[in-house]
Amino acid sequence: MRSFDVARERPAPRAWSGHGLDGAVRGGEFTRRTLVVAVKSDCLGCRDVLESVPEDFAGCDVLLVARTSNGEPGWAASSHEVVVSPALLDELAVRWPPFYVLIDPSSDRVVTEGVVFSLDQLRDEVAPYLV
Repeated sequence: MRSFDVARERPAPRAWSGHGLDGAVRGGEFTRRTLVVAVKSDCLGCRDVLESVPEDFAGCDVLLVARTSNGEPGWAASSHEVVVSPALLDELAVRWPPFYVLIDPSSDRVVTEGVVFSLDQLRDEVAPYLV
């Protein structure tokens, strides 16, 4: 299965801010290719990504972003940082989860995007952009 969206040409932010699941303020700059995945509860594709390890996405950073926090237990157990940042999702024009955006900070652009169906599908779709 493949994502059916074609990447929309647009700029990407240079930094992000939000808060962690613990309520603490989080933020940072995009310094290398970053896979931003919009997650939601009760989503099988999201669960695959939440349960993945950083080595599954060698060549890029991974940032999992939710529009709201509902105390989903699997989110706190993820090896990837999960932040709540509706502003980042709005800035990236992500309208709904499960959705991913790959950011290239060297060009300040979104290089690819799509719907998340599974971990394997997501890895396959972003792999050509990580070489």
